[in-house]
Amino acid sequence: MKLDFSDFQKQDLKFDINKLKKAYHEILKIKNFDGPEGISNFGAISLTQIPGDPDSIKGHKARGVFWTKPNSTGKEVIRDVSIDESAYSEFIEDYKNTYFKEVFDILSSRYKLGRVRILLKQPRSTLSWHRDPEPRLHIPIITNPGSIMVVDNVAKHLPADGSVWITNNTKYHNAFNGGEENRIHLVACVLDHKFN
Repeated sequence: MKLDFSDFQKQDLKFDINKLKKAYHEILKIKNFDGPEGISNFGAISLTQIPGDPDSIKGHKARGVFWTKPNSTGKEVIRDVSIDESAYSEFIEDYKNTYFKEVFDILSSRYKLGRVRILLKQPRSTLSWHRDPEPRLHIPIITNPGSIMVVDNVAKHLPADGSVWITNNTKYHNAFNGGEENRIHLVACVLDHKFN
């Protein structure tokens, strides 16, 4: 049986991985990962916000709405808060002197973006099996062979080589880090990308 990787679309775009790593470490000197209170398995640093609204990236707004099937009944439930992704157009001032600003400018000239975040998946941890309202753009910054994304039961490792991927997060998926170092991706919500 041949696996169908069509839910992982590599884009015709590449960034400098060394500059991405440098920018990530620069941001860590300014801000640490945070997430919704009581959620230990999720870490985000938002690079964009609703203009003039620093509260738009706090708490559950760092994560946003998703659907999951949390138990053996298989019944789908909704989690977290709905977000107007299109409103997240302001790049946060504190990070404007990093390479991420250049990356953001290039990406936003090619795609209609929602929130742009740096997401952390800690060693030996996983996300829930869930689906999101829109596809996601991924640029892996730090990864390892045990960091895998699964979309609709198809697993793929996304290498940290500056490549840009769009993944079909409207299908059920998860990501897990089976390695022993943090998995760090730049992740953006993509509002104008359609999968077949």
